[in-house]
Amino acid sequence: MTTDTTGTVARDGDSRPGGPADSPFIRACRRRPVPHTPVWFMRQAGRSLPEYREIRASVPMLESCRRPELVTEITLQPVRRHGVDAAILFSDIVVPVAAAGIDLDIVPGTGPVVAEPIRTAADVERIRRITRDDVSYVDEAVRQLVVELGDTPLIGFAGAPFTLASYLVEGGPSRTHAKTKALMYGDPELWHALCARLAEVTLAFLRVQIEAGVSAVQLFDSWAGALSEADYRRFVLPHSTTVLSGLANAGVPRIHFGVGTAELLGAMGEAGADVVGVDWRTPLDVATGRIGADKAVQGNLDPCVLLAPWPVVEAEVRRILEQGRAAPGHVFNLGHGVLPETDPEVLTRVVALVHELSSRRADQG
Repeated sequence: MTTDTTGTVARDGDSRPGGPADSPFIRACRRRPVPHTPVWFMRQAGRSLPEYREIRASVPMLESCRRPELVTEITLQPVRRHGVDAAILFSDIVVPVAAAGIDLDIVPGTGPVVAEPIRTAADVERIRRITRDDVSYVDEAVRQLVVELGDTPLIGFAGAPFTLASYLVEGGPSRTHAKTKALMYGDPELWHALCARLAEVTLAFLRVQIEAGVSAVQLFDSWAGALSEADYRRFVLPHSTTVLSGLANAGVPRIHFGVGTAELLGAMGEAGADVVGVDWRTPLDVATGRIGADKAVQGNLDPCVLLAPWPVVEAEVRRILEQGRAAPGHVFNLGHGVLPETDPEVLTRVVALVHELSSRRADQG
């Protein structure tokens, strides 16, 4: 028997009815029958919402991630507004790295900027192992949210070792990842030492969230699509597997997501997740063929479609729901994050449409 931190007890993968563990989102992740296709949006707690912009107007990003009352409010905003089937913790993938001793800041309009990029083995040693006390604000926020959300599941998340390593080596966002690849190819031993340390940090960060009560976790490997499959398997897959396999007995579904990963989906499916997120470039039925029939899928409306007239949005939602039927479980989402210029009302309408269409199909058997 394993303890399911969503508030029920799991036995051989099953859970008792009631609570987040019996929600459509968790059921879809577990490849079980659902009353409707669950839907949530990456970056749903963010810049598309006027209430978010108001609350963040005078608070820097990293500070907002360290204030439990702010994290709680921002995380709840899209649940109240859109009626989504899951909340995702408001945070940033560099939060645990900063807690591990790396001097960085999230610069508006740029993203994470690292004061002293990683270049040597000594630099890797500067990355401390973290404990719950290092991210106590995350622990507190999750515990508050679990109470506030009731039966709505909360998704915790972290950045995957490759994506975190890329930020730390490049010193910030990069289009080419040239310095990252130079280190990867030129000093594989140092590269693997760096990713192994980041895997430890990531695993510890996710365990804090799970112990505090999140119902699922998502591992974001935003930049993995910059690699060939051979390089992914050699330089990335072992470290992502360390994280995901380290949570195998944690009692919560594990989601793995990357951008531009069409050629990597099969390999990503091997890393140990229960659900593989698919960006908008690959149809879900094609993705399912690459990932395998033992994984649920998540996705994958192009975020830009939400800027189009409603008939276009509706047609695309219908297409994705139809293609998602090829998978043993489908969580409707975007193929990446909500764009800041998105009209929140469109997101609300998408949630209602997904629920309407998929529940009608469920009623028809």
